[in-house]
Amino acid sequence: MSVASHAREGLKLSFNKTMRALEFDKHGGVDDLQLREIPTPQPAAYEVLVKVNAASLNGFDPMILQGSTELKTPFPMVPGGDFAGEIVALGERAGEPDPDAPEFLSLFDADRWKVGDRVAPFPFVMGEGMTGETRRGALCEYITMPVSNLIPIPDNVSDEDAASLPIAYGTAYKMMYNVAKVRSRENVLILGATGGVGTCAVQLAKAAGANVIAAGRGDWKVQKLKEIGADHVIDTANEDVIAACRDIVGKPRMMVPGRGVDLVINYIGGDTWSTSLKVIGHGGRMVTCGASAGYLSETDLRYLWTYELQLLGSNGWTPGDQMLLFGMVSRGELKPIIQDVRSLADAPAAIQDLIDRNVFGKIVIKP
Repeated sequence: MSVASHAREGLKLSFNKTMRALEFDKHGGVDDLQLREIPTPQPAAYEVLVKVNAASLNGFDPMILQGSTELKTPFPMVPGGDFAGEIVALGERAGEPDPDAPEFLSLFDADRWKVGDRVAPFPFVMGEGMTGETRRGALCEYITMPVSNLIPIPDNVSDEDAASLPIAYGTAYKMMYNVAKVRSRENVLILGATGGVGTCAVQLAKAAGANVIAAGRGDWKVQKLKEIGADHVIDTANEDVIAACRDIVGKPRMMVPGRGVDLVINYIGGDTWSTSLKVIGHGGRMVTCGASAGYLSETDLRYLWTYELQLLGSNGWTPGDQMLLFGMVSRGELKPIIQDVRSLADAPAAIQDLIDRNVFGKIVIKP
């Protein structure tokens, strides 16, 4: 149904012809981010227009701004992959199934959506890529999304919490539960535990009944890791990970279960990859969903065969995973860790905080 058709039916459409958006025209630093007044996008036939009530930052936002990935950035670019808001307009055919939408995205019938519905969409759009990476992001007042990507927000979940969940928490959920299959009483080491993925991994490991060893850099951050459930913490600014793990769970022994770490969560890569192999006990495993410190890492194969280790990879998450996370938050089983809520004008400073590693959990932006 078109915007005009809604108007004829007497529905109030509360959006402006122009909107504020944070844009950059070239790769660089936060000084290249500009808060502008631009035309409000119009939804295509199978799309909706969403008023952005909250958006959250992720580790890739500075990387896209700086141009440190191999992804092609469409300019002018708007950062921000995660968001939550409400539908303010429907495209001409938004009430019909999109024939080009992949089956795994279409969780709900297209005709269920109406103006006013609260949504936190699955941000990966087929043919365009991830919102905020290769598709214009959500640090703006309005954004269009395919109707097939829409996911409803439970009534008792806030916009701030819903906007924090998809990318970081979805990635952590799939990695921890679907790929690594964390189990009760396992010793789990989480490297880089102070970011969005890491803080979620800590909570999910505790929810599974694991013994959680969380590593981060900086005293104030590791203290917060204790507050969210970590049983043991390692400050990598002044502690050796190998020595600390051996003090906590013992040195691995060949063919001797119960010594060393059972599962390592490592999305840092770089030098930490070879270090991690030295703390995993017999039959243990390591899982990765990224490599923020570099993807060319050495693997000493002797550890792999001696201790019969498993190396696992996890990529992204599914709309179903995102819905399960909404359910956990709705039931009080999980609480997104939000350090700060800021305005759109303060978003460049928030991105700089990410660059400076001065963030614990998530930062939410409210346009």
